[in-house]
Amino acid sequence: MENQVNYNTEKKEIKKPEVFTGKPTAAFISASWTALLVGMISYCIGLWNADMALNEKGYYFVILLFGLFSVISVQKAVRDKQEGAAVTDIYYGISWFVTLASIVLLIIGLWNADLLLSEKGFYGMSFLLSLFAAIAVQKNTRDVKFIDENWK
Repeated sequence: MENQVNYNTEKKEIKKPEVFTGKPTAAFISASWTALLVGMISYCIGLWNADMALNEKGYYFVILLFGLFSVISVQKAVRDKQEGAAVTDIYYGISWFVTLASIVLLIIGLWNADLLLSEKGFYGMSFLLSLFAAIAVQKNTRDVKFIDENWK
């Protein structure tokens, strides 16, 4: 075999890296919204089909709404503090308290519910998926707005 030397004299165009702005990608934004919708819709379909009294269904639905609002409030307070906006310690503390309260109330409700263990796990996982996704959606919304306003 012959040794062949390939001298490639063509100049390759060097691509300059884009400036990283921290803006979330469209894929991540879509994934966050999808996770939020899947979590919330699954939880609600589970409630709709559950064999429990209407007041129990209402309890679990309100816990979902309470949890979603509370985690968005925590994310907003954390972000406001990070950006130097005034956030009182009492609001920050209450935001964390109600987030933990929503999780504890769900745990207490599921612990005492007459449900199969798999149903309890389903409600717990869809609840936590919804909470995490709500934080991601809020963060993405805030990041996009901040970057659009400051990186023109």
